[in-house]
Amino acid sequence: MNTDKTPPRASGRGVVKKAFIKSAPVLAGYVVLGVGFGILLRNAGYGLLWSLAMSVLIFAGSMQYVGVGLLAGGASLITAALTTFMVNARHLFYSISMIDRYRDAGKYKPYLIFALTDETYSLLCDGSAPEGTDPDLYRFLVSLFNQCYWVTGCVLGSILGAALPFGADGIEFSMTALFIASFTEQWITARDRTPAVVGIAGSLVCLLIFGAEGFLIPSMLVITAVLTLLRPRLEAKEAGA
Repeated sequence: MNTDKTPPRASGRGVVKKAFIKSAPVLAGYVVLGVGFGILLRNAGYGLLWSLAMSVLIFAGSMQYVGVGLLAGGASLITAALTTFMVNARHLFYSISMIDRYRDAGKYKPYLIFALTDETYSLLCDGSAPEGTDPDLYRFLVSLFNQCYWVTGCVLGSILGAALPFGADGIEFSMTALFIASFTEQWITARDRTPAVVGIAGSLVCLLIFGAEGFLIPSMLVITAVLTLLRPRLEAKEAGA
């Protein structure tokens, strides 16, 4: 008699399907935003290979948009490096919460670190994985699907930019809509909404104090500090759930 009560691992195809379903909310936003980037880059004089290389090797939506201006303006390497640090500094804060989950990810670890975008974080930050799946493989596939969506959009945008006149005014709102959709899903499914409340409250307070242009980094610092103080209580509550 088989007394092993460990749930059976999902097949490779099953894990791929579950990861795709999890990543599906990002699909439309990344493709649309990628198209916008590809068009802007094409209009700046950089063709398909540039769009492909930047989306594969950089994979940072907001920085790639900023990078169009840096390329067009002939910015120095120092300027590009400092700008990249400032634009992506927020990653330093929310990536801290993923250290324990990625620590023992083995061969998947380098790519998981590289591919941790805002949207991927919003999908994986709760630490859950479908029952019976390899958590590291599942997170790897979710991250990979998200980058594939982005690369597809960037390449498609470059092709469309060469073939059709297209205005990209307002296309950046897709990122806002994507954040709202991801937040709403987390709010509905989360058992404890304390982190979400802390995030909203900290952002609003810093917005009032520092204004729309300077609130992002202070709000990240405040949220990180508060959640660090609350971590023992949140972990105890999760363990007892």
